Amino acid sequence: MNLIEKHLSIQLELKAPKSQKNAFGKYNYRSAEDILEAVKPICEKHGLLLKINDELLEIAGIVYIQSTAKLIDVKDPSMQIEATAQAIIDFDAKGMQMPQRTGAASSYAKKYALGNLLLIDDTKDADATNDHSAKPQLTKDSDNYQKVVTYLDGGGNISNVMSKYSVSPALLKQLKKQ
Repeated sequence: MNLIEKHLSIQLELKAPKSQKNAFGKYNYRSAEDILEAVKPICEKHGLLLKINDELLEIAGIVYIQSTAKLIDVKDPSMQIEATAQAIIDFDAKGMQMPQRTGAASSYAKKYALGNLLLIDDTKDADATNDHSAKPQLTKDSDNYQKVVTYLDGGGNISNVMSKYSVSPALLKQLKKQ
């Protein structure tokens, strides 16, 4: 079997369910670790090595991680297939130290590089199914405002809040100070 046939076999055999749960956003997701756990035995079966490398890059002041996932044929290491993905490092992420911020971007980029390489598409991503026009408006007098403040005080990510609620720029500024 050549590399393309092995790659196709992995894509068809791989099952990486969304077994993680985001309690705040109320959606299931898969992590890079979940994908790796599922794909390693399949790679071994087909004589392939999976490697993932990260690179720290900057364009126009935006710092991001680029991950490259690569399948390498063990019998002929010159035969390789790769895919990349990027994730911006959120330097304003509340409740995280700098290494955690970088690690979060790395994990996200790895997950999507693996998804690109392995064509993981068994269910829609929460971002893809989110109807942004139907998000409720978050205001200081809304029922969910205190829940959001408590979530952020506990180290929650403002990006998760913004994916669930429509937030005015003024209120967003206040929440980022939380």
